[in-house]
Amino acid sequence: MEPFTRLTATAVPLGMDNVDTDMIIPKQFLKTIKRTGLSRGLFYDLRFDDNGDPVDFVLDRPEYQGAQILIAGDNFGCGSSREHAPWALLDHGIRCIIAESFADIFYGNCFKNGILPITLPVEQVRHLRALAERGDGGRFTVDLDAQTVTDPEVGTYGFEIEPFRKHCLYNGLDDIALTLENDAAITAFEEQDKQRRPWLF
Repeated sequence: MEPFTRLTATAVPLGMDNVDTDMIIPKQFLKTIKRTGLSRGLFYDLRFDDNGDPVDFVLDRPEYQGAQILIAGDNFGCGSSREHAPWALLDHGIRCIIAESFADIFYGNCFKNGILPITLPVEQVRHLRALAERGDGGRFTVDLDAQTVTDPEVGTYGFEIEPFRKHCLYNGLDDIALTLENDAAITAFEEQDKQRRPWLF
């Protein structure tokens, strides 16, 4: 998993509440266990009409190409607990999501996939989203170490994050990498267990 330390990027505004995981990545795109190629299905029903032709959706507008920050509304990521949702966002290049609140499972899945979800008060989220809606290429900076978001007008907002999740994201540690930090202890246990219970091996 790629570490998250400090990110300066364009932000794309998505002023919608209760965006569920089926809206983020519809069910027809869940047939793969690969984490790549899912950006095609990201917000598919909002980006394309019934004939599969693109519509004017904010994510596809020229001024937001390459955006790595998504500024959403309340209760982002609700619905089913599909991990494909953060996969699709990450595959599109989104590394940080700022919202008023997140669904718990989606929030946890973001950390496991290298995405930083930030919760801020509604007034701050709306202000940041309004700045992003200008579409003038303004850059936002997210500093995980300092736990701050800085907007293009140099306003700074602090956010809270659990120390363990911060440590994992800052160092690029997913569940597998966390386990491998104890590789020596695991190997030692296996060697001892071979002596105690050789029939298992």
